[in-house]
Amino acid sequence: MPVPGQHKVMTRFLLLTALVVWASLAQAANPIPAAKTSAPATAAAPRVSDAEIDRTLRAKLAKSKLAANKFQIHVQGGIVTIEGKANIVQHKGIMTRMAKAAGARAVNNRIEISEAGKAKAAAKLRKAAVVTKPAS
Repeated sequence: MPVPGQHKVMTRFLLLTALVVWASLAQAANPIPAAKTSAPATAAAPRVSDAEIDRTLRAKLAKSKLAANKFQIHVQGGIVTIEGKANIVQHKGIMTRMAKAAGARAVNNRIEISEAGKAKAAAKLRKAAVVTKPAS
C-alpha cells in the first residue's frame, strides 16, 4: 500500500531525472566549442631581459624614497633577488611590486625588517584593533 504523498515525491524524482537526461543528451548533440586562442598562455607576456629588468627596477628605485635603504638587487633568469634592511614593513611589499612592474617573473625578497620597524607595525595593529573594537 503506497504511503500518502509518495506519488508526488516519485513524480518529482522522475521529472528531475528526465530533465537531467534530456540536458545531457542536448549537450552531447550540441557541444559548446572551445574558445580559440591565437597564442599559448605562456606567450601572453613577452619575456624581458635580465639587463632590462635590472635597469628598469634601478630607475624606479632611484625615483622613490626607498632609494635611501640601499637595497642590493640581483637579476638572473627573470628572477629578482632583493636584499637589505628596512625600518618600515611596507617597504618590503613595495619592492616586490616594483620588481614585478619592472618585468620580473618572480621575486625573491630577502629584505629584513628591523626590530624597531616590527615594533612600530605591531603597535599600529594594536591601536587599529582597539579603535575598531565594537562597544559592549
